[in-house]
Amino acid sequence: MSESKYVLLPETDVHFNDVRSYVERIPLDDYSQASEKAREDFRDIKFGVRIHWGLYTKLHLQQESWPFLKMSFEERQKYQELYREFNPKNFSAEEWMLFFKRAGFRCFAFTSKHHDGFSLFDTKTRVKRRANWTASGGPRIEECDLAYSVMETPFKRDIVGELCEAAHKHNIRIDLYFSHPDWYDVDFRPYGFHPLSVPNVEKLLPQKELDEMAFRFEKMAPVPVHALTKEERAGMVERHREQLRELLTNYGKLDMICLDMWWGADVWPDLRETIKTLRRINPDIMLRCRGIGSYGDYYTPEGFVPGSKENTDMPWMVIYPLGNTFSYDPDGSRYKGSEWVLRNLVDAVAKGGNFMVGIGPDENGLWHPKAAKQLEEAGKWLSVNGEAIYATRPRPGLLFKEGDDLYFTRGKDSRNVYAISMKWPGSTLYIKTVCPKPGTDIFLLGYGDALKWKYENKNGLTISLPEHLQREENRPCKTAYAFKITEG
Repeated sequence: MSESKYVLLPETDVHFNDVRSYVERIPLDDYSQASEKAREDFRDIKFGVRIHWGLYTKLHLQQESWPFLKMSFEERQKYQELYREFNPKNFSAEEWMLFFKRAGFRCFAFTSKHHDGFSLFDTKTRVKRRANWTASGGPRIEECDLAYSVMETPFKRDIVGELCEAAHKHNIRIDLYFSHPDWYDVDFRPYGFHPLSVPNVEKLLPQKELDEMAFRFEKMAPVPVHALTKEERAGMVERHREQLRELLTNYGKLDMICLDMWWGADVWPDLRETIKTLRRINPDIMLRCRGIGSYGDYYTPEGFVPGSKENTDMPWMVIYPLGNTFSYDPDGSRYKGSEWVLRNLVDAVAKGGNFMVGIGPDENGLWHPKAAKQLEEAGKWLSVNGEAIYATRPRPGLLFKEGDDLYFTRGKDSRNVYAISMKWPGSTLYIKTVCPKPGTDIFLLGYGDALKWKYENKNGLTISLPEHLQREENRPCKTAYAFKITEG
């Protein structure tokens, strides 16, 4: 099959390396990715928020589920019981959406289930076997029968359902995060760094993952138990598939599913069939590529903006925490500031991507005041300059930037170019790579009067800024200044 049928994940994506030994580079003939319209709608978003929330928030851990793997057996047992105390009394989906609108977010990603297995939605699936970490004689598998979800907590409200309902009301796009592994359900062992192992683990997991376990688990090596039975393996596949089916069918229109992590080579055919099932339910759902290669529709450079335009037509969205973690960070000094948000947003958009900033609420469902303030400041900037960001496209080739502080975007009809200067240019802005249409007006977004300009073949475009604007209080914003230019 020709590669032209598919938009391929770049081989440079670090997370593709975890599955490339068994996930075929080119999807099978009977599979279809999301449509070009769905990809275009994704590219229009530009700015979103990524929210990690779960049991780990109650402990103020400096990472999401991951510290669980380095806990003692006693700590793990206590962690697994935290759902009995989960009661975010101040959570309001409506207030969250109003905050998102003030911040200028066009979409949000939310953890329906992280690696620890706790579901923040009303799943009807049941966990049948879990680990008893403090059993006499050492950890052992025990029978159970529970959803391990928010509906079994004192809160007893479907958080995902409330968020989706509010998002539909406010026209904010929905991206539900879902982790392939599940560390509470022992039927998922040993995949995705499950804390229970099996005797034949070397045959099931790639060497790269086996090597990484030493870091992930530190001194707490995975506990070996019996190999997966056919019943357990089938239970893993079915519960994983059914939870994703619930998300796609119970909450109205979803725009994206943010898959995370991976399984292993021997269960890849089952996971591939699950992805086909999701595609049949919603042909235009945009699936994140984690764990499924080019069966996905978008990918997420994490913790950095690519240095140049990406070498693929596959849509991408940078994910980057505002604090030290994607979940709640109690230390306000670690939030990076609105200028950091705007520079990364502009940088990503100029190169053709989206930017998603990561934050999390506290155990009561409230945002850190400093995080909220910084993001609302970014939203005020977007209320003035959003025309240069939302639904724009990159300029061709390397024309996304001049120097260190001047970025470019363009309208989808290619008539207008937006030059975004991250610093105030002073009395004159010089641009080498834009030639305005003769007789056109050039505007600073948020400022009503047309600006004086001239163009010379040798020196390029010179835009003059009036004396009135040299005083900061007279400018339309305090950082990053967008100029609208109609090209000839």
